[in-house]
Amino acid sequence: MELTHLNQRGEASMVDVTDKSVTDRGARAAAEVRMSEAAFRQLAEGNNRKGDVLSVARIAGIQAAKKTADLIPLCHPLALSKVQVEFALDPDHCSVRIRSFCRLAGRTGVEMEALTAASVAALTIYDMCKAVDPAIAIGNIHLLEKSGGKHGHWTPPQGDAEPGLATAEEHW
Repeated sequence: MELTHLNQRGEASMVDVTDKSVTDRGARAAAEVRMSEAAFRQLAEGNNRKGDVLSVARIAGIQAAKKTADLIPLCHPLALSKVQVEFALDPDHCSVRIRSFCRLAGRTGVEMEALTAASVAALTIYDMCKAVDPAIAIGNIHLLEKSGGKHGHWTPPQGDAEPGLATAEEHW
């Protein structure tokens, strides 16, 4: 497989997407935040002194997706048509599962935007809850699915999919 972000001299280079077709493109990503029982309880009950943790994290994730090209040097600035960030609380594991979705009609994919949205939402949860638990762990950041473009629809190999996730048809 050819690395597209390297020029003929092996130097970093932004990919020229001028000749690519404009297609409907989408991507879903995930992240997870694990914390102490005290921090989780405070988040779940809406008692965090800094405010509504999940609302702030949702807005932060949306904003981050729109700013991905400012954060990741070789990403193209994109006119996203949809950014969605959702949360699922898991009281058994004192964790928050984050799911993001990005979509546009364009010449390049939105995987980096979906990954950035999930990552920054997780960082925001950490920031708002760290006073209660500075040992909060962020992890399991990964792409769940992408569609559009030359390669079409992609999902992880069969054994790698997460249980209990909505299918692309349910989500998109």
